[in-house]
Amino acid sequence: MKSNNKVFKYIFLSPVVIYSIILILLPLIYILFLSFCKSDSYGGVIYNFTLSNYLTIINTTYIKILLKSSLIGILTTFICICISYPFALILREKKEEVRNLMTKLVMIPFLTNSLIRTYGWIVLLRKNGVINNTLLGTNIITKPLELMYNNFGIIIGMTYTLLPFMILPVCSAVFKIDNNIIEAARDLGAKPLQIFKNIIIPETISGVFNGSLMVFMPAIGYFFISDILGGGKVMIIGNLIKNQFLTARNWPLGSAISIFLIIVTFLLVRVYQKTGGKLDDLGGM
Repeated sequence: MKSNNKVFKYIFLSPVVIYSIILILLPLIYILFLSFCKSDSYGGVIYNFTLSNYLTIINTTYIKILLKSSLIGILTTFICICISYPFALILREKKEEVRNLMTKLVMIPFLTNSLIRTYGWIVLLRKNGVINNTLLGTNIITKPLELMYNNFGIIIGMTYTLLPFMILPVCSAVFKIDNNIIEAARDLGAKPLQIFKNIIIPETISGVFNGSLMVFMPAIGYFFISDILGGGKVMIIGNLIKNQFLTARNWPLGSAISIFLIIVTFLLVRVYQKTGGKLDDLGGM
């Protein structure tokens, strides 16, 4: 009987394993292999081992792009955290039916293509858009604000697109907090800020890290938001990788930058583990 259960287990798991190998593992191995190759003048690949692609990343220009991308990612992550915590704490006091409804409303934007939603922000942010026309019409401002084609527009687009990735894990962590602990703290005279600092933050740090990882990494890689709301004036790592693959036709360098981002992700997870986090918590959504 046990042997039959194992057979069925392997049968049901095999599609997932095959999918992971063909569409995840093999492409990653190929990208890793390309990162140690050279590119010729015509966009082809020379299969000679070299570390030059990784040394190129240390170039001052690429470091500036990395720092700017990191700053945009950090600001986006911070804004998402500042929005998600109040949302989760307010929702925590509501009935389960309201929680489910609000969670579904958070997910509704995902039913629409990301490009369409991003283009929708142009109607709001451009010089003759809804926001500027409203502010001009009410005499709050005398000339249109520069809300697009700069870092501000990119951060707005990133925050809007990635906010659900922060809200869901933070809400999941906040909802799991034992009410008795908070009530006991209130009975002992703890103020709301003390409860938030000493109970809520420690109890939800795994959800915050989970959300931060899912927000920060895409924020430095979503090149289409930078292209649309940044007008192509702001270069982030995602744009750099796209340009290497599609414009410069330098696949080895693009692969090296991609592998670099993967390494950064693993380092962030490692830091999380070193600070006491558990990998099981990352799947606690």
